[in-house]
Amino acid sequence: MQQTTYPVPMANIAVKEFIMKVFGWMAFALSITAIVAMYVASSTELIEMFIYNRIAFIFLIIAELGMVIYLTARIEKMSATAATTVFLIYSTLNGLTLSVIFVVYTAESIASTFFVTSATFGVMSLYGYITKKDLTSMGNLAFMGLIGIIIASVVNWFLRSEMLYWIVTYVGILVFVGLTAYDTQKIKKIGESVDIESEAGKKSAILGALTLYLDFINLMLLLLRVLGRRK
Repeated sequence: MQQTTYPVPMANIAVKEFIMKVFGWMAFALSITAIVAMYVASSTELIEMFIYNRIAFIFLIIAELGMVIYLTARIEKMSATAATTVFLIYSTLNGLTLSVIFVVYTAESIASTFFVTSATFGVMSLYGYITKKDLTSMGNLAFMGLIGIIIASVVNWFLRSEMLYWIVTYVGILVFVGLTAYDTQKIKKIGESVDIESEAGKKSAILGALTLYLDFINLMLLLLRVLGRRK
């Protein structure tokens, strides 16, 4: 990535601007996801098309996974405009799949879980931004935990164990709480080394927004298991 040297006050301003851009893109993508999810959930025809149609639902999941892998692997060779487009398309597709939560859970419990998630995410992200402690070890531990819950979730798809389901849920919450702080600190460090107006800076902002977007979405889905009330 392009290295840029600023005087200290200018460097602080540049980092703050970069962080604001990252969170701006993340918030925009979350808004798209929420709007699409609510719109689909309000239409019986769309619910039948995307949620109750197993083939379509599985196709959406595979498409989303493919887009995340493609964006993270190819972003260095993509333009900032292309990376932004892929990110926004991904957030739209995610809205289609996440419309299922409006079918399963009450609107009130989704709203309350969203506020709990926002507060938790905000506190941990702020901690990651202001702390002087290197969170790399916590990030590595959280990443290992993430691998563990993915494996456990796949295993439990066959076992259907309620105990394992709740273990994955609570461990997963801790994992994404830790990842939120670690990823924010990592994004801050990236902001210290890129020119936010350069192509590399714009792409770094999109990749950072995707990272925090995934942390937020996964944290909310796990909290919804605990706090959500089913219809």
